[in-house]
Amino acid sequence: MERPTRQRDTDQEEREQESEDTGQQTCPECESESISSDGGGELVCEDCGLVIEDENIDRGPEWRAFNHSERQSKSRVGAPTTQTMHDKGLTTQIDWKDKDAYGRSLSSEKRSQMHRLRKWQERIRTKDAGERNLQFALSEIDRMASALGVPRSVREVASVIYRRALDEDLIRGRSIEGVATACLYAACRQEGIPRSLEEVSDVSRVEQKEIGRTYRYVAQELELKMEPVDPKQYVPRFASELELSEEVQSKANEIIDKTAEQGLLSGKSPTGYAAAAIYAASLLCNEKKTQREVADVAQVTEVTIRNRYQEQIEAMGIH
Repeated sequence: MERPTRQRDTDQEEREQESEDTGQQTCPECESESISSDGGGELVCEDCGLVIEDENIDRGPEWRAFNHSERQSKSRVGAPTTQTMHDKGLTTQIDWKDKDAYGRSLSSEKRSQMHRLRKWQERIRTKDAGERNLQFALSEIDRMASALGVPRSVREVASVIYRRALDEDLIRGRSIEGVATACLYAACRQEGIPRSLEEVSDVSRVEQKEIGRTYRYVAQELELKMEPVDPKQYVPRFASELELSEEVQSKANEIIDKTAEQGLLSGKSPTGYAAAAIYAASLLCNEKKTQREVADVAQVTEVTIRNRYQEQIEAMGIH
């Protein structure tokens, strides 16, 4: 009688060892492999209903959510880290609303106390002058990016370029606003959302000449790979501001492609080249715009448009 018992014990040990090796748990009662978790930390056999384990660690949340918005509102994590803030968004911030957790207004004494706490919280977020300068530069980048209407990805890239310039000690001897503006201009070009130097200087507190000089210095020192700006990248924005149709846009792109193949683009301003192509396309598609209207949108002179326009129609063989 001992041999069958010993044999059964040996067989059970082998099955348990096999289940451990394969990662599959079996039911000790009916030997079924249909084991499931009920979500409350218990392992239950689906065939016989035996509760195998009832003290598993439940790593899920203690709250219930029935749709995506509820899950998002009850998430324990905060906003992701960002390069657009000097502390990468890891510090806390006291809300400006003078209300408690129930939405009730605070008393005058509590309001003055919260005002003092906000003031000191803003002061202690930066530990030295370097962090204060970084905070000012990143806030300038954010302000100018909002005025230019560029997406958040451009702001992130501009902040990363500025941090690299700061690590390489390229800020010394130059204005913080100038370097910040140059980094934003470089980020726009890298992300394929070009803005002309005129547009960037309009929202900056720095002269256009200084922005260009600082941009060339930063791009050279950081070895930024900058491709020449394609004039076609300006066409959709200029055409949209002029309320021109898709036909005019496609015709302008066609003019740019054909004339660039003949080498007319070399040494020319991409904004002026795109503006002239849009002006020529508007005439060809019977959606005439004056040179003054196109020049105002592209921020170039009428003389530039006339010169580029003459070159383009001669290259296209249009009379």
